[in-house]
Amino acid sequence: MRVTVNGAKGKMGQAVVDYINATDGLTLAAEVDLGDSLSTSLSENPADVVIEFTRPESRMENIHTILNGGAAAVVGTTGFTPENLKEIEGWVKETGNGCFIAPNFIVGNVLMQQFAKKAAEFYDNVEIIEYHHENKVDYPSGTAVKTAELMSEVKQKFNSNTNDKVANVEGSRGGDFNGIKLHSVRMPGFIASQEVILGNAGEYLTIRHDNIDRAAYMPGVFRAAEYIKDKAELVYGLEHIL
Repeated sequence: MRVTVNGAKGKMGQAVVDYINATDGLTLAAEVDLGDSLSTSLSENPADVVIEFTRPESRMENIHTILNGGAAAVVGTTGFTPENLKEIEGWVKETGNGCFIAPNFIVGNVLMQQFAKKAAEFYDNVEIIEYHHENKVDYPSGTAVKTAELMSEVKQKFNSNTNDKVANVEGSRGGDFNGIKLHSVRMPGFIASQEVILGNAGEYLTIRHDNIDRAAYMPGVFRAAEYIKDKAELVYGLEHIL
């Protein structure tokens, strides 16, 4: 499988490049980053799949370029809206090239989300705290939002019994997604961690996942690449192929 890495100079991009170079059956078609033309690269160095780890503000343009350049897209950049996904689905149908988007490609993180979804059936109070390095530009993380979306599939409202009426500092209770409180920590030393805290009278349950090395992303990224390279469909979430 020929793979182009977009965002190759970033920390995630370098981890993907290293994995490709060390893995039989994978060929590095090209490394693309700021200042390079993605469309020119795909024209001169055809690829089966482009792994896209860039920035939220360029994600839609990059996906459009990848699909029109004859490759499938595997996207780890976050922040997609339902309208974005609908537009991408249209591009997939037009080009016949697939797109796989995942808020998180770590298998353990996806399992954490599924465990949280199941637990949400039994708990009415939920808060999510996500921890990332200081260079992550968006908040809350796509993983935190995806977790809240999955939990909301089994229950429409959370935390309706809390009495948090007086704000000494505005925003202290975090963001709100169907009542689920989302808190973002940005600090040196973290790569990516998340904990989901669920509470009932007399008890609380914490479900937590910690990522301590970017190598943890690689099995999920390339499982997605192998799945989507010959399929004309949009997939959102690694859980669909686990």
